[in-house]
Amino acid sequence: MRSHAVVADEAAARGAYVHTVSGPGLRDKLAVLDAIADAMDFPETFGRNLDALYDCLTDLSWLPAGEHVLIWVNSSTLGDNDPRGYLAIRSVLSDAQRALGPAGDRADGRQLTVELVDC
Repeated sequence: MRSHAVVADEAAARGAYVHTVSGPGLRDKLAVLDAIADAMDFPETFGRNLDALYDCLTDLSWLPAGEHVLIWVNSSTLGDNDPRGYLAIRSVLSDAQRALGPAGDRADGRQLTVELVDC
């Protein structure tokens, strides 16, 4: 398994913008939503729910064009404490990554890559 540093270095080497979510306090869905919002510099109007997470992740218009890599360190912490919340967030991240992929329907010069790294 690749470490956070390796994933971040690989992303930076290809010119991507790196956004990291980590910390021991990410034990519930709201804490993770807030951490993602902070890491990705979401607008203050972010609604702190799964629909708003998807909407923001598939927009990213406030960020520069290019690839944006969201690295979630120790995502299993949420999985251990809130399995349903974990699966719901993982589903949204996967859907957003697909939407902003090369063949996605929301591609506008911004691409989203999500990496889960358990250290």
